[in-house]
Amino acid sequence: MSEELLDRVNTHSRPSDLRITDLRIATLVGVPFRSSIIRIDTNQGITGYGEVRDGASKTFALLLKSRIVGENPCNIDKLFRLIKQFGHHGRQGGGVCGVEMALMDLAGKAYGVPAYALAGGKFRDRILCYADTPRSPDPHVLAERLLGRRKAGYQFLKMDLGIDLLWDVPGALITPPGARGTTDVMHPFTGIRITDKGIAHLVEHVAVVRDTVGYDVPLAVDHFGHIGIDSCIRLGRALEPFTLAWLEDMIPWQFTAQWRELTTALATPTCTGEDIYLAENFRPLLEAEAVRIIHPDPATSGGILETKRVGDLAEEHGVAMALHMAATPIATLASAHIAAATHNFLALEHHAVDVPWWSDLVTGLPSPLIEDGHLTVPDKPGLGFDDINEELFREHLDPADPGFFESTESWDTEHRRDRLWS
Repeated sequence: MSEELLDRVNTHSRPSDLRITDLRIATLVGVPFRSSIIRIDTNQGITGYGEVRDGASKTFALLLKSRIVGENPCNIDKLFRLIKQFGHHGRQGGGVCGVEMALMDLAGKAYGVPAYALAGGKFRDRILCYADTPRSPDPHVLAERLLGRRKAGYQFLKMDLGIDLLWDVPGALITPPGARGTTDVMHPFTGIRITDKGIAHLVEHVAVVRDTVGYDVPLAVDHFGHIGIDSCIRLGRALEPFTLAWLEDMIPWQFTAQWRELTTALATPTCTGEDIYLAENFRPLLEAEAVRIIHPDPATSGGILETKRVGDLAEEHGVAMALHMAATPIATLASAHIAAATHNFLALEHHAVDVPWWSDLVTGLPSPLIEDGHLTVPDKPGLGFDDINEELFREHLDPADPGFFESTESWDTEHRRDRLWS
């Protein structure tokens, strides 16, 4: 082939010969929480990045190394089927999902296309982001914080509202002995109930916020506490005058019948899904018409392609999909590609508004990454950024785990006997 023709051909990668050679991790804190960043290396010098979900153990990713080294990262579906048995709901899905993000980054770079193209192309160029906001027991303080988000250009807001606001309000809660502060007991089993006085207190809290930020901007509500469905219905009905965007995770996602009862009883959309792993586990909620908005976190639900499947499944049932996310720009960009490729997408969470250096953790993209409440979908190959900012990464390594993509060869020979049938 002549040099003139070679100038027009991408020769940096031969996808059919691409092989995974290593998987390494660096764990960051304050980004906005604790996140382990996955780096997958290849025999052609191409590197792919993914992210284990906030707060999850990096071990969930490391145990996958021996399963994928030597494989072609472009065989994304094959590798996902190989490793998905090692994921589960909540943070336990973090390893599988982070590896899948890195495979999509690698495949996109190998083929010279953005991740959204591998997911079927895009419906939109800009992704609407909703801003989570730190709570305050003083509704006026919270209202000013939310108003600040709006002044900064965010056009979709979210606040917390729950029984943590009621513990010190006499007569607001009926609480069995030892139930205060309970987090490991599922909602139906705590016995905590809200009184009329407690309902009125929370309603006044939301009224102050709504009157300050206005009724022309979507406002979602989260973190209600571990209360049963009866209290959820009473509170949900009392909040209907504020036309909230959704009521998030009022009860555990596992209780499909209770979700249907809740959704049927309320005129405000219900929303759940951040802890559900794989599209097949969203199906019961959708087939039962038990929820109005599905809310996967791509770092739990299965990564990019599987979360796209979740969105398509939801669309078949007339349900919109918002995306839960509290991560560095790496998983956030992975989510942006999902949002671009999913027809019934609603909004993507941004949990790091108050981290000023957040956008600078990656290079080659605008900073700030989110402007006027929107993230522009990058058209560069893979997830769309050039590289990580090594200096900034090193500044924010977890002091308890300060290694910067150090050797993980101890995981190279992890024992394997993974077949699920005899």
